[in-house]
Amino acid sequence: MSANLKYLSLGILVFQTTSLVLTMRYSRTLKEEGPRYLSSTAVVVAELLKIMACILLVYKDSKCSLRTLNRILHDEILNKPMETLKLAIPSGIYTLQNNLLYVALSNLDAATYQVTYQLKILTTALFSVSMLGKKLGVYQWLSLIILMTGVAFVQWPSDSQELDSKELSAGSQFVGLMAVLTACFSSGFAGVYFEKILKETKQSVWIRNIQLGFFGSIFGLMGVYIYDGELVSKNGFFQGYNRLTWIVVILQALGGLVIAAVIKYADNILKGFATSLSIILSTLISYFWLQDFVPTSVFFLGAILVITATFLYGYDPKPTGNPTKA
Repeated sequence: MSANLKYLSLGILVFQTTSLVLTMRYSRTLKEEGPRYLSSTAVVVAELLKIMACILLVYKDSKCSLRTLNRILHDEILNKPMETLKLAIPSGIYTLQNNLLYVALSNLDAATYQVTYQLKILTTALFSVSMLGKKLGVYQWLSLIILMTGVAFVQWPSDSQELDSKELSAGSQFVGLMAVLTACFSSGFAGVYFEKILKETKQSVWIRNIQLGFFGSIFGLMGVYIYDGELVSKNGFFQGYNRLTWIVVILQALGGLVIAAVIKYADNILKGFATSLSIILSTLISYFWLQDFVPTSVFFLGAILVITATFLYGYDPKPTGNPTKA
């Protein structure tokens, strides 16, 4: 039974990470008549869906009792305003990160994005050392060096491209790269900050996600008003929404919850395997289906190094040895 759950976790992780990246990329590059959907509104809708999903999970944990659900929400959220306010910081950063992912996938192919985004392992590790006082072993420090080398290879300019195409895409490639790098830093900080809060309190992860979603929807609406207020007043909040848009929104809303739900069945090696499969699938689908990416030998070398680093970071050697301090 345990082995079956592990493989199910692997399948869910691979499906979620791969499908979200590919559908988001496709939805941002698909040429259609009429206005394109606004990524800022998609982020808000995803947060609202996440709140609804978490409320349903709390309802399930409270033995499907509305009275118990109401008491839990009242006691854990309304009666603990300072605990709830702690989530405002990571929530704002997560909202920024979610908007940046749309920017990144509007300017980078899915494969390059997938590999580069693994730099969040580096930022998470560094923030864990500085904020939580965690100790990294020799294998983990080595994996971080390999990871940086691999991402550098992936971002290495391709000599096979023509000069004109380089000039045309240089600006968007730079915007996409900056968006991914900023998202990596925000992901690392917000993730470690959230972990710190979870360790300091006994509230369930679903309650914490409701609090995150509440602040996230507020920050998201502020972003809609500031950046897309004129477009929303002209064409509506749900302008450009279609079936594909809703798939992207649902995948983004449920992604974190799916990972949180399966994480107890998935060890570090399994997570590394899921990441590796997702990178490979994204590369293949980008090349054969989206046709917006032509892999080079340098990209393959970089991708192999990133995949190796992902496995190495999760490697836990059995022999006793004192981990090195940061």
